Amino acid sequence: MNRKARYFLLLPFSTLYGCITSIRNRLYDNELLTSAKKNIPVVVVGNITVGGTGKTPHTEFIIEKLSENFNLAVLSRGYKRHSTGFVAATPLLTARELGDEPKQMALRFPSIPIAVCENRSKGIDRLQELHPELDCVVLDDAFQHRRIKPGYSIVLTDYNRLHTRDSLLPGGNLRESAKGSQRAHSIIVTKCRPNLSSPEMDAIAKELKISPHQQLFFSSFVYGEIRPLFPAVALSVTEVNGSDKPLALNQQAILVVTGIVSPQLLTDEFKTRCNQLHTLHFPDHHDFSLRDFARIEQKFKSIVHPHKLILTTEKDAARLINNPMLPDSIKKYIFVVPVKVQILNDREKVLIQNITDYVRENSGNRRIPATADTVGT
Repeated sequence: MNRKARYFLLLPFSTLYGCITSIRNRLYDNELLTSAKKNIPVVVVGNITVGGTGKTPHTEFIIEKLSENFNLAVLSRGYKRHSTGFVAATPLLTARELGDEPKQMALRFPSIPIAVCENRSKGIDRLQELHPELDCVVLDDAFQHRRIKPGYSIVLTDYNRLHTRDSLLPGGNLRESAKGSQRAHSIIVTKCRPNLSSPEMDAIAKELKISPHQQLFFSSFVYGEIRPLFPAVALSVTEVNGSDKPLALNQQAILVVTGIVSPQLLTDEFKTRCNQLHTLHFPDHHDFSLRDFARIEQKFKSIVHPHKLILTTEKDAARLINNPMLPDSIKKYIFVVPVKVQILNDREKVLIQNITDYVRENSGNRRIPATADTVGT
């Protein structure tokens, strides 16, 4: 079924869903339903669209920048985890217990408290009990969680599918009406080309109907150097290259294995960087099974090339690293590509300064004095 046919078939259900979410938001807007204000600064990173906006890399970007000056913790609901209640991340816990995105963040930031809890309010309280030194809590994927009033909220929208061009669930991918993004302090258009022109940015700003109280940012992804998922058993550079020269991807055949919403950016990036590119894509948050690993193993064996690798994302790696069903025979070939966020037009300082000002002014942390060159809003 094509997208247009699906939209019209499900239009009555989307209309009903829109009425429900609209009434809910109005109740909160008019304070007939109350949003709790916590006694600690709360920064929310979320979206209007279901999945695919690059939320986890942007959350990691915020974590990395804020942790330079503040003691912070991260709280997520832990989508698709096989556990309930409050769970604090530890090195022994798997993606099944935490969810793949919290596990990914825990692997990247092992010294930062990261936890999951369905009840965000109770989760924040528990984090404060465990870590009384906290200055701030970052809520991952909580823009629609209106039971807590965020002090600073960021909404992400994919450049390739702006939320203004989508429709409500189940006919489309919107969790609420696109005008809900007006609640955000900042909107980031993600997955942009690094050379996005000023006129196109202006057109997008007009389409998104940015309010005077909001700021608009544009970001792109930067892929880092690949690294082995299992360093203890990984191929040596000599085995990968057939020589002792630095790893040269242009001599490799790469099988890209992903379970994410939008793998196209990754495949487009490495299509030009390797000798051969093969792909095997699974649904977002996919829980790999024995049958899946058999498919991966067979696909990899079928690639005829003297030097070949399996490449995956950090999100998929979070589900693979502790999976007991992953065959030992392919572990040494699996490499992970890290992704980082770049804010375009040298506007990173503006975004981070705004969040830093909010946290500094609303927490007990006085380590960061106000400065004369603080960037205003």
